[in-house]
Amino acid sequence: MEKLRIVGGNKLSGSISCSGAKNAALPMLAATILTDQQITFKNLPYLQDITTMFEILGSMGAEITLNEGMNFIISTSKLHDFEARYELVKTMRASILVLGSLVARHGFARIALPGGCAIGTRPVDFHLDALAKLGAKIELKNGYIEATARKLIGCEINFPGVSVTGTENIMMAAVLAEGQTILRNVAKEPEVEDLANFLNSMGAKIRGAGSDEIIIDGVDNLSGTKFSIPADRIEAGTYLVAAAITGGDITISNVQAPRMNNILDKLKLSGASINISSNSIQLSMNRDSILPVDISTAPFPGFPTDMQAQFTVLNALSKGSSVVTENVFENRFMHVQELNRMGCDITVKGSNAFVKGVNSLNGAPVMATDLRASASLILAGLCADGETVVDRIYHIDRGYERIEEKLSYLGADITRLPS
Repeated sequence: MEKLRIVGGNKLSGSISCSGAKNAALPMLAATILTDQQITFKNLPYLQDITTMFEILGSMGAEITLNEGMNFIISTSKLHDFEARYELVKTMRASILVLGSLVARHGFARIALPGGCAIGTRPVDFHLDALAKLGAKIELKNGYIEATARKLIGCEINFPGVSVTGTENIMMAAVLAEGQTILRNVAKEPEVEDLANFLNSMGAKIRGAGSDEIIIDGVDNLSGTKFSIPADRIEAGTYLVAAAITGGDITISNVQAPRMNNILDKLKLSGASINISSNSIQLSMNRDSILPVDISTAPFPGFPTDMQAQFTVLNALSKGSSVVTENVFENRFMHVQELNRMGCDITVKGSNAFVKGVNSLNGAPVMATDLRASASLILAGLCADGETVVDRIYHIDRGYERIEEKLSYLGADITRLPS
């Protein structure tokens, strides 16, 4: 199993470009099932989760090619198998996103109950209940979801709780449903808007994405399209925190700063100097004067749960005490034990992490438990004294494109060790 070796102490400086967003790309890949025409993607990130979705689509009969311009071309015109098997689904919860597309276009789907990061309960009930209201027959058999429908019929759906993948899955199902579908209490994340924009570019009729209510007028079919994956706001935020904790000065291009206001505001409160242009963000920080910042995660436009672990490290090196509250997932402080092994002073009580700032951290062998926990351990290693070795980095490869290359380019001493 590969590992990352980090020798801390180097300030990060220079410029990098932000990759395409995994959380935007995955539902779009699932949506290629909705048409028999070619889809061309630009700026698709090279990640393990993307590879997993390719494998799922490929196992169904999709044709995936890479052209000379490094754009991926996908055709699902020859789909012959409407099953997402457990051996593929078990590593990635976003696999559930093929459910709505398959039922909408082909009338049948057999999807293994999904796996992924063990960060808490993320039930698929919202997906199944909403799909049933659209007219699908749902059965759970031997660890698989089986959904069938001759034709989905539009209706009004009130989600009992905010679910990003639930919103996206039912959006994809509803675009080919007969009549109008109204979704209420939906997720407002930028990636939901991105999916709506993508589907509309294929001929869907969706309005309201980004608000509490999405209205979808069903169409008979969708066409092909060419689409560029927007920038990954979580990747950009992670590198900005990396610069802050090392007292660095970096610029990240190919970003959409308005989508990151909740992250940037907290960085400013921590003492960072930030300059924003049309498509880039520059951050500089004095490593010796990091201020503590209370964090409370919430669905967008609140502070993203995917940045909680990174800001926990930033607070751990601040001049004071802070409270980090996790409101989205109930099991997302698994990185704390490993951070404490490196010298952090963090106490978890329920959904709160009480963080007391320390002057320095010490390198240590640590083990990643999920994607964003992996990022936090790497960040801690960047500013720790001595050597840190992060094990189980397959988590990090699910969501960060060439992280060691980008950090090395910014001046970090980081090396991937073979298994």
